[in-house]
Amino acid sequence: MNIHRLTDEGLVRFNGYLDALAGDPTLTPPFRLLDDPLTSIPVEGDIEIPQSPLASRMDAARLLHTLLATVPQPETDKGLWAWLSLFFFDSVCPLKDGNRKPGQRYRHIAEVGNYRRYYRHLLLGPFLIFRFYSKTPESALALLWQPLDKPGDVVGQIAAYQELITNAGVVEAATQLYYNPTTKRERKGAQNKEKGGARALVTVLNQFDVTWDLYGMTAPEIDAMLPKEFARFRTSS
Repeated sequence: MNIHRLTDEGLVRFNGYLDALAGDPTLTPPFRLLDDPLTSIPVEGDIEIPQSPLASRMDAARLLHTLLATVPQPETDKGLWAWLSLFFFDSVCPLKDGNRKPGQRYRHIAEVGNYRRYYRHLLLGPFLIFRFYSKTPESALALLWQPLDKPGDVVGQIAAYQELITNAGVVEAATQLYYNPTTKRERKGAQNKEKGGARALVTVLNQFDVTWDLYGMTAPEIDAMLPKEFARFRTSS
C-alpha cells in the first residue's frame, strides 16, 4: 500500500473510532479508512509503505525518516500522521488480552500546532527526534529505545520542553545517564520522580538554564555539573 493522508472526513471517523474504543476496547480498527477515496488521499510520490509491525520508537523513526524524505514539511500534515497512526495501529495501540488502550487523543491525532504536545504523538514524536539527531541517532537513544506504545517518563519530561529536546548536549547527557547500551534498555530508576530520575533532571536543567548557556555546553560538561544523586546512573544496570 502507498502512503495516504486522512481527509477531514477520515479524521472525523478515526476520532469517532477512538471515542468508541474508550467504551468498547475490543473494537476492530477501521482499516478501511486507509484507502477509501472518501476518507484518504494518496501522498504525492507514490510512496510504498511496508505492512510490518514496528518494534520500537527507533524502528519507526528510522523507517519514516526514509519514507518521508521527499514529502514537504511532513511535520505539519495532521492527516498524514493520523493515517500513519491508523496504519500502524497494532503497534501504537496493541491488543492485550483482547483489549486496546488508546490513551490520550494526541497519541494518535497529532496536535501539530502545539509545541508542548506534538512530540507526544507516538509516530511524529520519534520521527522528529530522529530527524533532528539523524547524524548521531545513538545519542538520542534515551528517547528512542522504547516500545511505541510506552514512551515513558524520560521522553515525556524532556520532549515537553522545546529548549531541551533540541539541545544536543542535554539529550546526549540523558542518554548517557538513562540508557544502558548493554541491555539496550533504560537503567533502573530512570522513571523515578526524584533521586536523579528524569523529572529531577528537568528540574535541575531548568535551574541551570537561568545562569548557564546550556546550548553551548557538551554532554560531559552538563553531566559534570549534575548533583551527586545522578552519579548512581553512571554505573547502574
